[in-house]
Amino acid sequence: MHFTLNKSKVHQASNIEITGSKSESNRLLLLQALYPEFKLENVSNSDDSNLMIKALGSQETTVDIHHAGTAMRFLTAYFSIQEGRETVLTGSKRMKERPIKILVEALRELGAEISYEENEGYPPIRIIGKTIHKNKVSLSANVSSQYISALLLIASKLENGLELTLEGEITSIPYIKMTLSLLDEIGVESLFVDNVITVKPNTKHLKAKTLTVESDWSSASYYFSIIALSDVGTQVTLSSYKKNSLQGDSVLVDIYKHFGVSTFFEGNKMTLKKEQTQLKPLSLDLKNAPDIAQTIAVTCLALGVSCDLTGLHTLKIKETDRLVALKNEIEKLGGEVRITDRSLHLSNAESINEFVSISTYHDHRMAMAFAPLALKVPVVIEDAMVVSKSYPTFYNDLESIGFQITK
Repeated sequence: MHFTLNKSKVHQASNIEITGSKSESNRLLLLQALYPEFKLENVSNSDDSNLMIKALGSQETTVDIHHAGTAMRFLTAYFSIQEGRETVLTGSKRMKERPIKILVEALRELGAEISYEENEGYPPIRIIGKTIHKNKVSLSANVSSQYISALLLIASKLENGLELTLEGEITSIPYIKMTLSLLDEIGVESLFVDNVITVKPNTKHLKAKTLTVESDWSSASYYFSIIALSDVGTQVTLSSYKKNSLQGDSVLVDIYKHFGVSTFFEGNKMTLKKEQTQLKPLSLDLKNAPDIAQTIAVTCLALGVSCDLTGLHTLKIKETDRLVALKNEIEKLGGEVRITDRSLHLSNAESINEFVSISTYHDHRMAMAFAPLALKVPVVIEDAMVVSKSYPTFYNDLESIGFQITK
């Protein structure tokens, strides 16, 4: 289904409730399956988190997680330690093209029993759950942090815990620290010194408690973009957010100052306000927050600002090759883009083409990143409801703040 986003204007002051972070929710859902003593509030309503809940509760031999990459990685580790259970973990056509070999080899090194059903190094995989006794493994540090987090999430349930050595420069440190902070929050001990992470075994019950998931900063990124493209004085209030967030995408606060967006925190609410600013070319290393690259690139295009974004090597193995997808769609709009395997370079565009039909490539972030352009020109979003992967109420929320959408 295609949606046309007609040229719109945001109400001067608006309020949006955003559900829990997908990143935090998926980690905590897996930990809750291992330690049922604690309860969760404000869990993400995303497709990915719903698929995670369904998979963790499934007794079937075959578990299909569709497009949910995080679930594929986390569940590969989870089912590896479900002693006596055999599971075939599969997904969509695109999921079968996304590599899993690095994680599988690390788990095999620890003693897990995993085999490939179709192509070597890719899902679907067959997992025979067993007790794991080994506790030392090494992993290249510049791989997706989800491989690292998958190991850390099950580490306390290994007989002897885990000592994980990361080799080389570490990518997405905030996501690793998020995982360790959540372990700490439920009572699992860990230590991160230099490039070695140690997690102590904990086979006992933990203290019962209720944890509230912070709202999703990746979802908030689209409102940072919207305010950046709005008139001076326009503001939107989002909840529930913390000033000292565990989520790597909270760097948005500093990045969007560049576009004249000021951020204010009060209680659990965050208000974004457009201020007068002088726009300048932007250069950023996004290795610790690659998921916001699409949003930033489109913001720059809309404002006629050139940018150099680096640290983007993990974008090639996401729902689509996001670097190629960005280049294709920005060029349709009239922008000029150069990409490498790890960077994107956008020249400032003098004008933006109207009513361009944006391909979304089964990628929720492509749809949401390009939607704010409707504040400048009418735009068509193809396969618009792909946003349900992480933010099902996205278009309803846009309409509530003034967007004119033809569905």
